[in-house]
Amino acid sequence: MNILEIKDAVLIGVFLAFMIGPVFFMLIETSISHGFRAALAFDLGVVIADIAFLSIAYFGSRSVLIEIKDHPLIFILGGIVMTAYGIYTFYNKRQSDVIVDEKLVIKTKYTYLQLFINGFLLNFINIGVLGFWLGMILIFGARLDMNEEKILLFFSTILLSYFIVDLGKILLAKRLSRNMTPSLIYKTKRILGIILIVFGFLLMLKGFIPNNKMPLEKVIEKRLDTNI
Repeated sequence: MNILEIKDAVLIGVFLAFMIGPVFFMLIETSISHGFRAALAFDLGVVIADIAFLSIAYFGSRSVLIEIKDHPLIFILGGIVMTAYGIYTFYNKRQSDVIVDEKLVIKTKYTYLQLFINGFLLNFINIGVLGFWLGMILIFGARLDMNEEKILLFFSTILLSYFIVDLGKILLAKRLSRNMTPSLIYKTKRILGIILIVFGFLLMLKGFIPNNKMPLEKVIEKRLDTNI
């Protein structure tokens, strides 16, 4: 793999790290509320979900995967799960910090395994992630002559770049947490719940909107050319 291809992989990884979505907000909130290690566990779950999608996109049947990723029911089910997760985040007192007064707060403790699973599931229920990685395989697999070693190095570079940038976001959010009062953290969690509900509804909406007729690889390539 040449220098230009490595540069493209790094830029794609950075781009992905700053895409605004439910995972972005959850990662920041986890760092603020529970600290660096907790956010790291959550982020590892996200990355493992990406690896799972990449493996499915690479080893699965292209025609079947393209049909699946455009199936309305998949979007609707994913949207329902994400909306339910948002409602749980907004209302559940065991998950949220329970405010007794403006200065006293009772915090729920999470295990790193729970946070890892949360990160994995939150990323995995978004079928659009599978569509994105499938498009990436179709585009860059051809550019790399379907050479397994080149493809492995290329996508490993993307994920590593993505993960390194996420570490920076976690550290910055942790520094921000020093100025966050318990009451503000509680309100942030409720706002996050609303954000997840909105993303869930948008995901369900995709199930009712006619599919774009532009080929998947053209959509991804156009988007990458715009952002890189």
